[in-house]
Amino acid sequence: MSAIAVDRLSHVYAGAEGGVPALEDITIGVEAGKFVVIVGPSGCGKTSLLMMLAGLRHQTEGTILCAGKPISEPDPERVGVVFQEASLFPWLTALDNVEFPLALRGAPRDDRRRRAEEMLSLVGLDGFGGRYPHELSGGMKQRVSIARGLVQDPPVLLMDEPFAALDEQTRMTMGHELLRIWSTTRKTVVFITHSLTEAVYLADEVLVMSARPGRIIDRIEVTLPRPRTYEMMATDTFGQLRERIWQQIRKAP
Repeated sequence: MSAIAVDRLSHVYAGAEGGVPALEDITIGVEAGKFVVIVGPSGCGKTSLLMMLAGLRHQTEGTILCAGKPISEPDPERVGVVFQEASLFPWLTALDNVEFPLALRGAPRDDRRRRAEEMLSLVGLDGFGGRYPHELSGGMKQRVSIARGLVQDPPVLLMDEPFAALDEQTRMTMGHELLRIWSTTRKTVVFITHSLTEAVYLADEVLVMSARPGRIIDRIEVTLPRPRTYEMMATDTFGQLRERIWQQIRKAP
């Protein structure tokens, strides 16, 4: 069974003259434990698709199954979401921010504290649980956000350009750290990015979308061995994969 199964999904945003078509006839399957990256031109509907996978937005047509069941509303026990902005509560410590989803569910304090500490340790923030967001760097805030997305232990993690606001050096480091976390947890990850280098470095498979209305125009298997290393970026295989993605986006209708 696929972790995610999307069948003939289309979406039209309401508006004048029949609305604005955003997504068209998308069918994808994501196997459990895979790392899938979605790329495409700006405005092609990547984030809209991710929000539908999260149950935060409803498609006009088609079906979405997560673990074999429809997802029509947020279900953090099945799907965790990490957004482009860390969106941490400034009045809460890092530890309290990670605990927050468990607190909403009424989990016992000792249990949620233990789980939050485990997640902060997983993302490399041992000793920073008592810090407030303004005391953390951009990369550290995103680590807290990832920890919060993982704290309820969902089998699927959706990530919407989580490193876009970071400088290039921090972004590369965070990508490497994300792969470490993924290899430890074996979550199914769907990751949106505009960076073609990031896409090839992270993915098992890259899905390329057309311009609006967004359609899947290519599926590219990334055959680079794991664990990935920075040195792979200088190889011919890496360059060829990146060029294939770029050519598809360039000619995307």
